[in-house]
Amino acid sequence: MTVLTIAHNAFLESIRQPIFGVLLLTGMLAMVFNVNLAAFTLEDDNKILVDLGLSTLFVCGLLLAAFTATSVLTREIENRTVVTVVSKPVARPAVVVGKYLGVATALAIGFWSLAVVFLLTVRHRVPSSDRLDTGFDGPVLVAGLTATVAAVLLAATANYLRGRPFSSVFVATNAIAATAALAVAWSLDKSWRLQNPTTEWNPQLMIAVALVFEAILLLAAVAIAASTRLGQVMTLMVCVGVFLGGLVTEYFLGTVVGDAWTGPAWTRWLAWPVYAAWPNMQFFWQADALTQGNEISLAHLGSVSLYAAAMIVAFLSLAVLVFQQRDVG
Repeated sequence: MTVLTIAHNAFLESIRQPIFGVLLLTGMLAMVFNVNLAAFTLEDDNKILVDLGLSTLFVCGLLLAAFTATSVLTREIENRTVVTVVSKPVARPAVVVGKYLGVATALAIGFWSLAVVFLLTVRHRVPSSDRLDTGFDGPVLVAGLTATVAAVLLAATANYLRGRPFSSVFVATNAIAATAALAVAWSLDKSWRLQNPTTEWNPQLMIAVALVFEAILLLAAVAIAASTRLGQVMTLMVCVGVFLGGLVTEYFLGTVVGDAWTGPAWTRWLAWPVYAAWPNMQFFWQADALTQGNEISLAHLGSVSLYAAAMIVAFLSLAVLVFQQRDVG
């Protein structure tokens, strides 16, 4: 129960942060702008739209994970408020695990809202013309805009009349409204006729989105581990470094540890520890497979999920080990 209580408090603290709502709104707007941005490419516009959408999910998720995870732990350490928790007594591992679970829950809600907007943009597709009847998808535009406006108005009303934090109310109501908007858009075709919602279901796209979310959960664990010792700015830099390094690890180190490597054997021994310990973000990035028409198998999803779980456990274990030695008094 102690872990769940800490997780609940960390979740509420996460979604109450103004930066959480700002990043969520910014990411949603970026998804919408991607539709117009993809229209200026010289290749298949809708394939570029998928690539841009997944990239936006990745970057927004990274920023959400970094800012949220650092705030719930670093700020408490710097303000000495964590002393009241660990002196209950509450085991320090419970604090780390509880904080991570709370952050992960907040990220799940925020990421779902972003993913819904992404799915709506994919359904809308890049406009083929400027005509309202042929170039734009009416159900998507009406449902999406109505959901966002309703969430903003409800959050503003709750803040004005009840003094509720705008960010937390917006995050919660937007997730519900976005889900309803997706259900409505998928139940209507472009001409406002009823259709089977499964018509819009794309298993390959959903697997790609799920893998991006797993990468975000991994980056949140990295942020929790870094925030046990570093401040918010340095933790953010660590997360960005791990993210960027994970995108090029396979290129620089994968060839060295591979069977085809013909260089000195000692380079392989030096590369292996770094290659194994550094999170490989290429495992979670499947935009190329989608745009090139390659299948993302369930076996790949399962193996990458196990990899993500192992990495998360490893970084949380590191966080516990470091936090045990941290002076918070």
